[in-house]
Amino acid sequence: MKTIAVLGTRGFPGVQGGVESHCQHLYPLMPQYRFRIYRRKPYLTAQSMTHYSNIEFVDWQSTRIQGFEAAWHSMRAAWHCIWHRPALIHVHNMGPTLFALPLRWLGIPVVMTYHSINYEHRKWGKLARWWLRQSERLSLRYCDHIIFVNRLRQQHYDDKIQQKSTFIPNGVEPAKPTTATQFLLRHHITPGAYILAVGRITPEKGLEHLIEAACKSTAITQVVIAGDTDHDTDYLKQLKALDTQHKVIFTGYATGNDLCQLYSHARLLALPSLSEGFPMVLLEAMSYHLPIVASDLEATRLVSLPGDSYCAAGDTTALTRALEQALSKPIGPIQYDLSDYDWTAIAQRTLEVFTSVL
Repeated sequence: MKTIAVLGTRGFPGVQGGVESHCQHLYPLMPQYRFRIYRRKPYLTAQSMTHYSNIEFVDWQSTRIQGFEAAWHSMRAAWHCIWHRPALIHVHNMGPTLFALPLRWLGIPVVMTYHSINYEHRKWGKLARWWLRQSERLSLRYCDHIIFVNRLRQQHYDDKIQQKSTFIPNGVEPAKPTTATQFLLRHHITPGAYILAVGRITPEKGLEHLIEAACKSTAITQVVIAGDTDHDTDYLKQLKALDTQHKVIFTGYATGNDLCQLYSHARLLALPSLSEGFPMVLLEAMSYHLPIVASDLEATRLVSLPGDSYCAAGDTTALTRALEQALSKPIGPIQYDLSDYDWTAIAQRTLEVFTSVL
């Protein structure tokens, strides 16, 4: 069985992040290959000890220094690949790809999945953004194949890039609605009355605009933010300080049945992001038939939402207006077409990419 090495993820399962969730759903569905996943120990949880028949985990200690952490881990993984040569390297996003490209010149093919435009994220300084831009340029030029999760992003590039790229979106598992409310009650959350936001707490998620909207509007009684911060605890402190009306509940990272409870009893989902690749939480909320208010971004336009679901990114007034309008509508499930986002079909398409490159 051929081995595929995977770079660019903190690890899975039970690790917060869109790339991490993507990997967790994808690789177990491809038993034709053996996958070697390089994980960072500080992020692993009890759930991370789950065993998969076709997956080998290589766990290393890692610094928690933002910017340096990912680069050091990727470089170390690339060196490991020199001595334990895989048949192929699958890299997630452009930063780690820069360390994998020298292995291509040693005869190991490299496939990159382009998730998001990292250099647009506000958490990075000028030097890091320059590094990520250079990584993107070299990755697109030298990778054997590029998988775009965002079809519109793929269309930004010239024919040469498009000829060696494939659009394969993120997927979503079928919803698991539940009547249980233990997690909600433990956090003093009122079922059916709260606006839900899910994801890592980082500046590009625009959560300050959601909190400001809640403080301005009498129609918004409770906001629940399910997620945690990786490094920037100052940003989390700023968010908590903005909650002058005490309407916001931070649950921390939620997964499994706890997350099912949050989706099952939410009034609507808010996605006030300033930048996204292809937000999986959008698909998750759609699977639970929730109304959605999202920033008007290229990534959020990839799915079919009602026109009034969108508002200008970074505009608190527009977000407040959109949330109030959504809350004024009758409560009821919304039907969405999610037929294009089946993980089994997505795994099959990804498998075809690997096979063609090999």
